[in-house]
Formats: sequence, C-alpha cells, structure tokens
Amino acid sequence: MDNLRGATFMVVAMFGFAIEDMLIKLMASALPVGQIIGMLGLGSTVLVSAILIVQRQPLFTRAMLTPAIALRAFGELVGTIGFVTAIALTPLSSASAILQATPLFVTLGAALFLGEAVGWRRWSAILVGFIGVLMIIRPGMEGFSWLSLFAVQGVIGLGIRDLATCRVPKETSTMQLSFLAFLVLIPTAALLMWINGTSLVPLSPINWIYLTIALLIGIVAYYGIVAAMRIGEVSFVTPFRYSRILFALVIGMSVFDESPDFLTLMGAAIIVGSGLYTLWRERNVRANSA
Repeated sequence: MDNLRGATFMVVAMFGFAIEDMLIKLMASALPVGQIIGMLGLGSTVLVSAILIVQRQPLFTRAMLTPAIALRAFGELVGTIGFVTAIALTPLSSASAILQATPLFVTLGAALFLGEAVGWRRWSAILVGFIGVLMIIRPGMEGFSWLSLFAVQGVIGLGIRDLATCRVPKETSTMQLSFLAFLVLIPTAALLMWINGTSLVPLSPINWIYLTIALLIGIVAYYGIVAAMRIGEVSFVTPFRYSRILFALVIGMSVFDESPDFLTLMGAAIIVGSGLYTLWRERNVRANSA
C-alpha cells in the first residue's frame, strides 16, 4: 500500500514538473531565458526560505561551505541553465526525452568517481541509453540542431548535482540544499543576461500568471518527490519518474503542435528502457549482496 501511495505521489510530481516545463516554454516566447531563470530562482528562494523559517531551520549553516554542497550547487545551476534553455529553444518532447538519461549519467558517474561496482550488464544499458540520446540529437545528420546540446548540458549538470548529493553532510536538510541551489540561480541569471547583452522585459499579465503558477506547481511537485521517496521503497518508486516523458509528449503535441518523428520516439523508448533495466539490475545486485 505504501508503494502504491509513493508511486502515486511520484506520478503527480512528474505531471507537475511537466506543467511547469510547459509554462516556462510559454514564457520563453516573450522573455529571455536568463530572466526566466532569475525569476524562478528568486521566487523559489523566497518560497523555500519561508518554509525554512516556519520549520525553524537556519537558512545558512557551516556545512554549506563543504565542497560537496558547493559542487551540488554548481551542478544545479549548470543543469538548470541547460534544461531551461533547451525547453525554450527546442521541442519540449525531445528536451524532456533527453533529460530522462540523467539516471544513466548518475550510474556512470557513481562507477567512475564514487567507486560503485557496476557490472557489464549495467554498462551495456548505459551505452544503449546514450545511443538513444544520439538518436534524438542526430549529430551529423540533416535533423541535427546544436540547440539540443543544451538538454545534454542539463543531463550533465543535474547528474553532477545528484552525485554530489551523496556526499552532502547529513545534518543539512533537503530544504536547505534547495534554498542554496535556488539562491545561486539569481546572480547566475544576471550574469547570463549581461553576457548575452539582454535586458529585462516587463511581464504581461498572462506571464505573471504563468510565473506564479510555475512557482507554486514547482514547489508542490518537489514535495511530491520527497513524499514519494519517504513513503515507498526507492527501487519501486523511482521508475515512475519516467512518466514525465509521457506527459511531455502529450503537452508538446497538444499545446505546441509538436510532431515527434520516429527516431525521437524510438530514442525516448530506448532511454526509458535502459533506465528501467539499470534500476531493476541495481535492485537485484543489492538484494543478492544483502
């Protein structure tokens, strides 16, 4: 029963993130990417800091000066800039499909940098998953767009974030980590706008609505993930993260009139299949070694 509740929370959270992605793409038609990232960072920082104050948790601690937390914040900003840019400039369906390769990148990083034992089956799944990414990007082919590399940047950044989280001191709460990650986005967005030579664009009433809903849904979806992981078994709940690609495909086709071609759909299926196999294999390995 707990696993079913956890899976439900995860699917709801993925639906929320897909809606947030849609709102970001809608705003991107009128606002520069740097401004969107800055507004999301500022709004999320205010909301999370309010939650921390209510919970009587400090906003800053000495543990935040550790290399692991600094690396996590760096990965968060690199990943956020990459993925938000990909959402703004490329089809939502393809950007979301590439993002599903993040767990494969995390498994790869855990083997290379954290000393985790990964057998040939999981290595094969990682390789196949990255072939799926190449099918979507299509380097050297007619359908290739270098803008799709921003989604790859998102995978790398968010993968670094997840790997660094494994080394974060336990006394630092999830909300404190989120507060720091959102806070870092604000000056980063300002720097990004300065580098690109873009200026602030006044928000229309509809974009104020999009921004407000995106912030609220983002916080709710974030809590959904936390609740899912705490209620159900991680190995059971985690595969339901891949429901995000289904929501993204439906939104992309219905809202943005996207028409994913065969290679994109096949690549997405290969990425999801490889990720599910990796999770299943990891669960078996841990069960046999227990």
